[in-house]
Amino acid sequence: MLTGVQVVLAGGDARQLEVIRQLTEKDASVTIVGFDRLETPFSGAVKGEWSPELLAEADALVLPAVGTDDDGVVPTLFTDAELKLTDAHAAALPKASKVITGMAKPYLRKLCEKHRIELIELFERDDVAIYNSIPTAEGALMMAIQNTDITIHGSNCVVLGLGRTGFTMARTLQALGARVKVGVRRDETFARAFEMGFEPFYMPDLARHAGNIDLIFNTIPTMIVTAQVIAQLPQRACIIDLASKPGGTDFRFAEKRGIKALLAPGLPGIVAPKTAGRIIANSLTQIILETDRLRGNQP
Repeated sequence: MLTGVQVVLAGGDARQLEVIRQLTEKDASVTIVGFDRLETPFSGAVKGEWSPELLAEADALVLPAVGTDDDGVVPTLFTDAELKLTDAHAAALPKASKVITGMAKPYLRKLCEKHRIELIELFERDDVAIYNSIPTAEGALMMAIQNTDITIHGSNCVVLGLGRTGFTMARTLQALGARVKVGVRRDETFARAFEMGFEPFYMPDLARHAGNIDLIFNTIPTMIVTAQVIAQLPQRACIIDLASKPGGTDFRFAEKRGIKALLAPGLPGIVAPKTAGRIIANSLTQIILETDRLRGNQP
């Protein structure tokens, strides 16, 4: 339980609704900002006005998946008002508090460093990333079905990157009967992919494997699906880039060739916001409880 814990939750999308619900059910004291258009009340949560004074007693400031933009503006879906995280807001936070977000841009990192506030990026945690890979893979499958005229079963698929999302993506495609190749960089990943029944290849050889591909799922946030690779793809191919913006695909050249290339970051919040919110809330609870134990407030 989070009895006595003061949480300020600012901005966000539908994922945050489930976060609010979960935190209030665990008896945290939750103040929400940026939900003016939200008609459904939350028992145990109160609406607040965005000001430094609001943060003066907060144990945690919870920001959306992408905490702020490059100017400090917090993304919001349920209000037209601008929420900007400034020096004054950061200075008002207690030194023992935390700023918790999905991922942080340089503005937020520098602000927290300046005021010596602990910044936690949930999407950097292995457990959160692995849980999030499930709705990511389901959303990617949805996009693949919508943008092709073939079944996943029997298709020739390539997954680039066999990290936390790539493993789930490749395994899901394999379970549906696709022929799955995986692009890897390291020898141990090559061996693991082979053991799991995929057809691994090393990333520098991607262009050589591009001639008979129906679907490419990229998880690498650097330019990997280059013009040289796209030039080798058949016209029917579809690229679904799951990496964070700007992705790892030469979208300009793909459009020039008439090949579908879709950038699809943040799929958990789009296709399964309730599940994605629950993942965030569970991780938040663990972090707060662990902090209380370290301070001696929990048995």
